[in-house]
Formats: sequence, C-alpha cells, structure tokens
Amino acid sequence: MTFFNHFGRYILMIKGMFTRPENIRMYWKEFMHQCSEIGIGSFGIVAIISVFMGAVSTVQTAYQLVSPLISKSTIAQIVRDTVILEFAPTLVCIVLAGVVGSKIASELGNMRVSEQIDALEIMGINTKAYLIMPKILAALITIPMLVVLAMCLGIWGGRLAGSAAGILSTQTYDRGLMENFMPYNVNFALIKAYTFALIISSIPAYYGYHVKGGALEIGRSSTTSVVVSCVMILFADYILAALLL
Repeated sequence: MTFFNHFGRYILMIKGMFTRPENIRMYWKEFMHQCSEIGIGSFGIVAIISVFMGAVSTVQTAYQLVSPLISKSTIAQIVRDTVILEFAPTLVCIVLAGVVGSKIASELGNMRVSEQIDALEIMGINTKAYLIMPKILAALITIPMLVVLAMCLGIWGGRLAGSAAGILSTQTYDRGLMENFMPYNVNFALIKAYTFALIISSIPAYYGYHVKGGALEIGRSSTTSVVVSCVMILFADYILAALLL
C-alpha cells in the first residue's frame, strides 16, 4: 500500500471521529481510563529516563568545558536549555512512542481481529469516536504533562549529579539556571509536546484499527506503528525547529 493510500485512510479515520457525535457522557469513563493508562502508566519510565538524562548531560558538559575562562555556571545553562529544548520533549516522546504507541496499536488490533469492533459497529456505535478519540484526547492532555515533569526531573538530575560528582556546587548550578533564561524555550517545548502527542496516539491507532489477519499481523502492525511514529517525531522535530526557532 502506497504512502498516499495510508495518508488518505488516516485522514478519513480522523474525520470519522467527528462525523457522528454521540452522547459525550458515554466517552467519559473511557477517557479517564486512557488518561490513567497513558499518564500514570508511563510515569515511572519517564521519571527514570529524565533524571539520568539530566545527570549525564551535566557530566558530559563538564567534561567538554575544560577552559578555566568559562564559568562553571555555564554548565547549568547548557543542561537547562538542552533538557528543555530537546531531551525532555523529543527523547521522552520517542520512548513513549514505544510504550504507549505499541499498547494502542495492540489493543485496537486485538479488538479488530476478535471482531469486537465489528460488533460495536453493528450496534450503531461510531467506533472511531468511541475507541480512538478518547486515546488521542488523553494523550494530548497527559503527554505534555509528562514532558513538563521530564524537564523538572532532568534539571534536578543534573543538579544532583553535579553536586555528587563535585563538578559544581548547588549554589553555582542554581545561579546558572537563572542566567540568560528564555521563557520562549518552554513554550516551544510544549508546542513540540502537543505535536508529538498527536503523532504518538493517532498513528498507532490507525495501524491498530485497520489491521487484518491474526496475532502475527497484530505484532507486525504494532512494530510498524512504533517505527513510523518515531520517524514522524524526528521529522516533526526538525520542521518545528526550522519554523519556530
């Protein structure tokens, strides 16, 4: 199947979520369930990655800045901007594409293969709105929250590593965090987070919803959705950086 066929079916899937609105109360329970699955379910891996991401950034930045003419507070500035602009939104979302994306694709693929989706459609339920929309809305709400959490934990991890390794004191690190800070960087990171959240939730939903075959095809669909999501995240990362920075 060509790219244009996939893209056309993807657009039709998104359009199908809004063509026949249902009673919104019937989606609330599913929406809250997805918020719990995506947000709370991914909290642990995001926290671990963020802390070590900031710690490694501090150690490697200190290793490269060997000139005595450069203030040690510069290390905190570099770690801050690197974590906010790139590591927190991009790296965390690539990990979430594997954790959340594969789960969405597998869940919908299993429902399609076991004919649960067909049964819901026979009952007159708009399956695109009932099954896919809560996942996308939950991702758009919880993933940016996880990115903000990753920013805070990444900066804290860098502070902890710098102090533990004797690279710079916590007072110097804190002073560096306040120097030349640009609030726009946080806004840019949130724009990336919302864009990546849409990719992470909608692309695996497309592959899972349209899977055909059995268990083997579900696995292939899940793997393909993760690969495509990661590629699209990197592509969107470049486009947003070129347009907004």
